[in-house]
Amino acid sequence: MTDNAGTVRPRIRVAAYVVRQRDEPGLLVFDHVGLPEAGTQVPAGGVGPGESLEEAVLREVFEETGLRVTVVRQIATENRPHPGTGLPRRTTFFYLRVPAETPDAWVHRVRGDGEDDGLTFDCRFLPLPLERPLADAQDTWLGCVDRRWTTAAGGAHGVPRGRATASG
Repeated sequence: MTDNAGTVRPRIRVAAYVVRQRDEPGLLVFDHVGLPEAGTQVPAGGVGPGESLEEAVLREVFEETGLRVTVVRQIATENRPHPGTGLPRRTTFFYLRVPAETPDAWVHRVRGDGEDDGLTFDCRFLPLPLERPLADAQDTWLGCVDRRWTTAAGGAHGVPRGRATASG
């Protein structure tokens, strides 16, 4: 998408850090069944026309995992090109919660009218802090939720330099 000056406008996206609080907190992640090269990810996707960021993150979590969640707060917004296409995108990260009794793992088949329709996701909770980075550096902002969850992608105190703004 371009503006009147021919500049490519960023795709507006949301991403969700869905946390389940138990004795040890867990982060909701998924893998694409049949597409291992996509890597382990958190729920994320584009914001629809007329949709607020909060509405979009709730929709994406439900579409990709089948879970209904509660938004706690907006964490950060980053401007970073798509790793495959190089096109600009702006992603706003949210911290959300699910009940402690949410299952440890399940398989979810996406139903809807979007490009993910028919995909199958292997969903599960990983213990925090993460042992391995997520695809596309999606773990960058975990340290803004809890400093103990800072990853290598997040750097000191969970806030990477020069790429985004944390909110709070």
